[in-house]
Amino acid sequence: MIVGSILMLLLSGMGYGQVEITDVTSGKVYQSTLQDSVYLFDRAEYAIFIPEGITTLRGIFIHQHGCGMQGIGASTAYDVQYQAFARKWGLAVVGPDIFPKQGCQDWINAETGTGDALIRFLSQIAVVSGHDELQNIPWLLWGHSGGGYWTLSMMKNYPEKIIGVFAYSPAFDPEWDYPQAAYKIPLMIRHAGYSDINVPEVICWKTALNTFSRFRKNNGYASLAYNHGQNHNYSYVRYMAIPFYESILAQRLPDNPSGKLKDMNPSKVWLGDTATYHVIPASAFKGNVSAMNWLPDSAAAVKWREYVITGSIGDKTPPPAPYGLQVNPVNDTLVVITWKADADIESGIKYFNIRMKEGQTIRFPVSGDYQRFNTNGDNTIPIKPPELKCEITRPARAKESVVFISTVNHAGLESSFSNISF
Repeated sequence: MIVGSILMLLLSGMGYGQVEITDVTSGKVYQSTLQDSVYLFDRAEYAIFIPEGITTLRGIFIHQHGCGMQGIGASTAYDVQYQAFARKWGLAVVGPDIFPKQGCQDWINAETGTGDALIRFLSQIAVVSGHDELQNIPWLLWGHSGGGYWTLSMMKNYPEKIIGVFAYSPAFDPEWDYPQAAYKIPLMIRHAGYSDINVPEVICWKTALNTFSRFRKNNGYASLAYNHGQNHNYSYVRYMAIPFYESILAQRLPDNPSGKLKDMNPSKVWLGDTATYHVIPASAFKGNVSAMNWLPDSAAAVKWREYVITGSIGDKTPPPAPYGLQVNPVNDTLVVITWKADADIESGIKYFNIRMKEGQTIRFPVSGDYQRFNTNGDNTIPIKPPELKCEITRPARAKESVVFISTVNHAGLESSFSNISF
């Protein structure tokens, strides 16, 4: 990682701080703080990843942390798996950190100022990055616990801006009325039943069931994903969220940034039975539709079924191979190899295999994972993965050496090898 210059953007009366820009392998991360006395919370710190090579962004993925988890939100912008997902679909990735004055009730409703703060931040980064479309393109929302409540409040307040929502154990059971437009936003609600946080002041299971029922009775596009054997702070949610999002993005993204979000195609809808895990095309179902899970297409239906049965989704395809290999000699026997790699959208990057023509094999990193996510807040570890750089010793008197590098994902699948001679 190379930390770029720090830009000062102190807009008069707007409460903006400085913007820090960090170069990452496949784009830039912009970080800024917004503070305003009119907001009920103390401050909002944001990090946004913008992929390189994309002239015009098509949408923004926003990953909202839960109550008491402020301080780790920025990790999403440095998440190589989410970065790969974003590049594929032309998205920016936002990781917010909302700091309350007292507790999370200061921020979990968009009307406390968090909706306005997000819009102001995006307007700021539109100026700094040159991506003016950030002020107008639609949002893809993810939220955990209190952050899940926040996504529901965003659906109430900004329905025309939202592509889809994944709510991970949303809390506090909002009782507000949604505008009709909100019911046409694809919504998946994950919950853990008895193992969720169900004390009277949080009531996650009740939130899930009541929200699902409210949406389905209004012909809303909602589904439930129950993880038995897991709990409020333990779930492999991204393995379901990403394919759910991809099915939605394929149908909803406008053809140009100034266009209106498209409606979901009713001919592609499938339904899922939470009790039996049976999935069926909506056109073939004859029973009570409002009791069934709404799923955007057959691909999402198959993934949903696997997820509610197993608690995760398997990856059967290898990751893309590394690219951009370079050799930088240090002396006659020591060279430094650098490379680039795109993460596997399905299961990220676990490590790299580096092999010499002469038979030497190196694991990078030597131990642990290049980057993984925790099963609580879905945050990356480490936040910033190690630089893709490795020292190689060339065998004595070798006229030419060849180094081969492959990527291994978290399913243990290995890419083809890329190579460079030196």
